[in-house]
Amino acid sequence: MWTAFMWGGISASAVVIGALAALFLKIPKRVIGWIMAFGTGTLIGAATFELLGDALNDGGIIPTAIGFTAGAVVYTLFDLLVSAKGGAGRKRSAKSGDSNQSGLGIFAGTVMDAIPESIMLGASLLAGNGVSVVLVVSIFVSNIPEGLSSTVGLQGKYSRVKIILMWLSVLLISAIAALGGYLFLEQLPEEMGAAIGAFAGGGIIAMICSTMMREAFEEGGPVVGLIASMGLLVSLLLDL
Repeated sequence: MWTAFMWGGISASAVVIGALAALFLKIPKRVIGWIMAFGTGTLIGAATFELLGDALNDGGIIPTAIGFTAGAVVYTLFDLLVSAKGGAGRKRSAKSGDSNQSGLGIFAGTVMDAIPESIMLGASLLAGNGVSVVLVVSIFVSNIPEGLSSTVGLQGKYSRVKIILMWLSVLLISAIAALGGYLFLEQLPEEMGAAIGAFAGGGIIAMICSTMMREAFEEGGPVVGLIASMGLLVSLLLDL
């Protein structure tokens, strides 16, 4: 049980690492875009090979399709709500004073992005084979540029200490979500667990398309297509 909490915290610690890098290092936006692109590829692989693959095997096509569609719809609705409150730039590296960003909106959006990933990370332990390496690596890699970009967006509006505390709270929430995923999904029948796994997969894919892809291309240029492809390949190799 506490293993799920630990891995949820480890994967989310990359947000804090990215935030510290943005606060104390001068990292070119192009590099942030490249890291974001690689994280995009790894997350697409994790959602496909781990979440949707397992959902199909455990529950069949109907629960998988319903869960996946529901996850994408629910994430999109929450994304619209959070974006209207100023969180549209949570993965963007523009200063908060240069756009219509809101610190609380960025924070809320980051928590919203982290929860489906963490739930399924905890649920991956239910198979009894240890944590899913694909999910841990994918979430960790994708969280680094999120911490980088979001922190750049918060600078100028919040102090360094407050920014770090915000991301530490994201780490804690992610660890709790992973623990919750482990405890909750353990009680469900396979079909329901499959639908929830697909739900998380739909939310993750919607998140990638609405936030990470845009930032990666705008900052990293056309080469991000190749980098994202390599991230997907890494996910495939880790899943073997």
